[in-house]
Amino acid sequence: MVAMVSLPLWRRLCVKVRLVDDPGHRKIHDTAVPLAGGLTVFTALLAPLIAGVIFAYWNSLGSREASSTGTAFNLLGTTSTFLIRYGFAHRALELAGIVFGAGAVLLVGLLDDRYELRPALKFGGQLVVALLVAASGVRVTLFVPSLVVSYVLTILWILTVINAFNFMDNMNGLCAGLGGIGACYFAFAAAAEGQYLVTLIAILTLGALVGFLPYNFPKARAFLGDSGSHLVGYLLAVLGILPHFHTPENPRPLAVLMPLFILGVPLLDLVWVVILRWRLGHPFYRGDNNHLSHRLVRLGLSRTRAVLVIWLAAAGLGAICFW
Repeated sequence: MVAMVSLPLWRRLCVKVRLVDDPGHRKIHDTAVPLAGGLTVFTALLAPLIAGVIFAYWNSLGSREASSTGTAFNLLGTTSTFLIRYGFAHRALELAGIVFGAGAVLLVGLLDDRYELRPALKFGGQLVVALLVAASGVRVTLFVPSLVVSYVLTILWILTVINAFNFMDNMNGLCAGLGGIGACYFAFAAAAEGQYLVTLIAILTLGALVGFLPYNFPKARAFLGDSGSHLVGYLLAVLGILPHFHTPENPRPLAVLMPLFILGVPLLDLVWVVILRWRLGHPFYRGDNNHLSHRLVRLGLSRTRAVLVIWLAAAGLGAICFW
């Protein structure tokens, strides 16, 4: 709902400041399209999160006051209030790091949308964001008791997923749809393990993307832009790290492969195009028409059907984790 309400406002602002994608080489649109997706997704993520924190603490204060006066007051219920406050209190640093990282990666993307940053500068911005997130405590471990290894794996994972989604933002609805599918699966995985704060972030991400999609697919009235694809990739990378798929109480070593299946389609597409560009002697960051979506179109599918086929493949690959 927040995304659907805020997007028209962001569209108008983007048009006013000329934050638009103009027609040109490898573009299929013939008019300028506002790059409002990233700002919309960030608004739809942040606004409910802030409102939820305020409401949870207000509800808790109201409950204590009601207890002292003998009246009944607890809109969320005692257990729900406790769990939400416990999650916010014990993962406050991680949550702050995630939100700050989301804003920072959005800014990197906005600068790239507006000024077309040099690849090295853009990659440097991504690297700083990944490092800050790792420093906040959101880190990959993979059973290796080494802080250095944990930092390296986390930074590599975040950089890889951000760029995988950035590469997949080449047709209407493709990147946002894949992000929504991934967020949905991560929400299920976290909820099944009782990880409520992770579930909340995944649901907010899903809701933001579902609210944006009608403006982006099949006909685009707004694009994600680099700001949006960076943000979507970042959020999915974080969601792949946050859930505790394997714990001493519930040992499931193979469950750590779950993010690779859930995000398998964009990751495989990234590997494919990077290898192909390397073999052709082209810089890996230079865009081309060799992505999976382009190849499906060359096989005779329309762009809309190509996107639907890729969504279906992503949904099927992610479903393997829950068999």
